[in-house]
Amino acid sequence: MTRELPPDEAWRKAKEVCFDLLAARPRTKDELRQALRRKGFADDIGEKLLGKLDDAGLVDDAAFAEMWVRSRHTYRGLARRALVAELRRKGVDPEIAAEAAGEIDAEAEEQRARELVRKKLRTMGDVDEQKATRRLIGMLARKGYPQGLSYRVVRDELRDAGAESTLLDDVDT
Repeated sequence: MTRELPPDEAWRKAKEVCFDLLAARPRTKDELRQALRRKGFADDIGEKLLGKLDDAGLVDDAAFAEMWVRSRHTYRGLARRALVAELRRKGVDPEIAAEAAGEIDAEAEEQRARELVRKKLRTMGDVDEQKATRRLIGMLARKGYPQGLSYRVVRDELRDAGAESTLLDDVDT
């Protein structure tokens, strides 16, 4: 359909598609490229337009990756490994994705894992320790946390939760 349009009209419509997508949220070049292909625009129009959008600073994969990492780590609790995987699926260059995820240091990653475990523990109720351990490690694994870190954090947080409840029991007597 769009391949049959005169070049000027195809250019205008392709630009409109990109601007509409960018108005909703920042996008990677690859996301825009795929959207243009789905709409039937010729690759040469798409590449020329993406070049112009890049030159104008409207599409910047590195800035997108930094924003994505900050947001997804803070609000979804995703670890570096999961963030890199998401960025790669969005078409971000692997080096750019790794660099952006590298902004989260090991200490911040561990702290976020602890916050997630504490929050989940509050909603678990009377679950035995083995089941709680399995569920918590599974949750952290789905968010991309390394196995060693997950085991350590879950063990520490379960111990602290048990110690706190034991201390409270002593106060009641």
